[in-house]
Amino acid sequence: MRRLGTVLTAVVLAGAAVSATAVSATAAPATGAAPAAAPSAACDTGGWGSALKSADARDHQPLKQIKAGQHACYDRLVFEVPTAGGKPVGYRIGYVKELHQDGSGDLIKVGGGAILEIRVAAPSYDPETGKSTYPGKAGQPLPGVDVKGYRTFKDTRFGSSFEGDTQIGLGVAKRLPFRVVQQKNQLIVDVAHS
Repeated sequence: MRRLGTVLTAVVLAGAAVSATAVSATAAPATGAAPAAAPSAACDTGGWGSALKSADARDHQPLKQIKAGQHACYDRLVFEVPTAGGKPVGYRIGYVKELHQDGSGDLIKVGGGAILEIRVAAPSYDPETGKSTYPGKAGQPLPGVDVKGYRTFKDTRFGSSFEGDTQIGLGVAKRLPFRVVQQKNQLIVDVAHS
């Protein structure tokens, strides 16, 4: 019985190796470029997870810009927030069933299979002058952010800027692992392709 189990295990592993080779071969671009690395080796998203992530607010500087980008293993949303002395920016990011605008509670429709609500401790206006620093409009797509053709991102919606926080709805293909990284004046949200 033990020998049969060993033989079956060897057959299953050999079949998996052949399947992985076939997938890599068919995934190679037809243009003659080098084949893409196997996703499991190149796309290590261990430790990302899909649970709520947050950090305390330490600096309430106004939001300047939001940009999006595509990478081999994930799609990226970058919040430009000037910080004093490189202090981390507070945030609260997690999946929600629906996006409700802060302050009014109005429902904002967000396309995609799942909604990632992103709250950044940075108002989209200058608190001292009231002048807008980021031109987002409630319920509208993010200005200058076009996610058409993205593998994971499907929609973006500006929620509000309320009590020092800016709220964004990010529509993604489905509930996928994500991570949050801070670098100098940037708060970065990466959502994995799988």
